[in-house]
Amino acid sequence: MSGREAAIARAVACLDDGVYEAVLADRIAIPTASQDPTSGPALQAYLEKDVAPWLRVRGYSCEILPNPTGKGGPFLIAERIEDPALPTLLTYGHGDVVPGLDAGWEEGLSPWQLTRRGDRLYGRGVVDNKGQHTANLMALEAVRAERGGRLGYNVRLLMEMSEEVGSPGIDEICREHKDRLAADVLIASDGPRLVPETPTLMLGTRGALNFDLRVRYREGGHHSGNWGGLLANPGIRLAHAIASLVGPTGQVLVPDLVPECIPDGIKRALAKCIVGQDGSGPAIDAWWGEPGLTAAEKVLGWNTFEVLAFSTGTPHAPVNAVPPDAFARCQIRYTVDRDVNEFLPAISRHLREKGFDDVEVVSVKSGAEWYATRMDPEGPWPRLVAASIMETTGKEAMIMPNSGGSLPNDSFANTLGLPTIYIPHSYTGCSQHAPNEHALVPLVREGLAIAAGVFWDLGETRWPARDS
Repeated sequence: MSGREAAIARAVACLDDGVYEAVLADRIAIPTASQDPTSGPALQAYLEKDVAPWLRVRGYSCEILPNPTGKGGPFLIAERIEDPALPTLLTYGHGDVVPGLDAGWEEGLSPWQLTRRGDRLYGRGVVDNKGQHTANLMALEAVRAERGGRLGYNVRLLMEMSEEVGSPGIDEICREHKDRLAADVLIASDGPRLVPETPTLMLGTRGALNFDLRVRYREGGHHSGNWGGLLANPGIRLAHAIASLVGPTGQVLVPDLVPECIPDGIKRALAKCIVGQDGSGPAIDAWWGEPGLTAAEKVLGWNTFEVLAFSTGTPHAPVNAVPPDAFARCQIRYTVDRDVNEFLPAISRHLREKGFDDVEVVSVKSGAEWYATRMDPEGPWPRLVAASIMETTGKEAMIMPNSGGSLPNDSFANTLGLPTIYIPHSYTGCSQHAPNEHALVPLVREGLAIAAGVFWDLGETRWPARDS
C-alpha cells in the first residue's frame, strides 16, 4: 500500500471505527442555533470546549475572537505552521446551525442527538456544517499521521458561529487579521453535491441582493363597494410593476439585471453539470426561466429575480376594502458578470420609464450581503483537485464555477485574494435546514477519502502560483 493509499485508509477508518461519529455526536449535542437569541453560550462552547481543545492536542495554536460587530457569534483562528517558507492551506467551517425544529423530526429522532439508521446519520448540523468540517479536519490528521507528523505545508483554519444569520463580522475579521489568515488557497466543504454519486467542486457562489418594492397611497382601507373603481389599488399596481420586471415564465425583462452572455469557459463547465435530476427535490419546471438556457446555466450561470413575499390588505382576514398599501420582498441571485451596485438604480430607472413612479425601491440589509465570486473552472487549482479526486475515486468531478446559493466566500476570494474550492460531502436531498437533516454514510466515507487524497497530494505537488 502506498503512502497515499494508507492515508486514505486511515481517514476512512475514522468512520468505520466509530471515531468520526463519536466526535460528531459531541458537536451535534451542542445546540448552536445562531438564530436563537439565547444561543450565545452554546456558540462559545462549541469553539471553547470542543473544537479548540481537539485542535490544540494536535499541535494547533488557537484563539477565539469575539464578533467585531457585536451582532453574532465568536470566531476561531487556528494554525499549525511547519515552516514559514512552505505554502499555506486555509480551511473554513461554521459551527452554527439553523433552529432544531424539534417537533417536526421523525419519531425517535432529535436534532441534538446523532442517530444512525441504516446508511443515514441524523442530527442538526450533520451536513451543515459540523459533519463536513469534522471530516476535513480528520482527513488532515490522517495524512499528517501517515507522513510521520508532518503535512509538508502549513494549515490555517477560520471557523465562524454566525453563518446561518449572514456571517456578520467575517469580513471585518478577514481584514483585521489578514496576516494571520494569509494563505495560498482555500479548500473547504459546504453545501451539497449536484448528484449524490458524483464528486463536485464548487469554485465560488452567486451573490444575493434583497430589496423591497412598496406602493403606499393613503392611510387605512376604504369600502370596496363605495370606493372601488375610484381609488387606485396598490396591490394591482405593484403586481403590474413586478410583471414589467419579470415575465410570466420567469424571464428577467431588464437587460441591466442579467449577464450579457455566459462566457465560453463557463458554458463548457456547466455542460457537464447535472441539475435537479437525482429525484431528491421537486421536478424542474422546464418552461420557467431564461429561454434557451440549460437547467445548469439557469441556476449557475445566470441571474434570477424572485418574489419572496407579497402582501396587500389583510391576507389572514380579508375585508371588503381597497387596501392602502402593498409590499413585495424581492431577491436577485447574481453571478460576477454584473455589478450588483447597479441593480437597484436600474430597477428604479426601469419603473419610472414604465410609468410606475409610485413604486418605491427600498434596499434591505438582510444580514447576508454576500457578493458573487467565481473562479476559472479550467484554471490550475480546479485541475489539480479534480485530478486528485479522479485518482481517489475513479470518477470525474463536476466542476461548478459557482454555486446557485450563497456563502461568505467573497471574504476569502476578494478580501483575502485566494483561489477558493469547496468539495461538498453532502447531497441535495439531505433535508438541510429542515427536520430530519441527515448525511449518507457512503457519501461521508467517500468524502473522507477524497479529502485525504487531496490533502496528501498537496504535500507532493508544486502548488500553482498565486497569480495563475
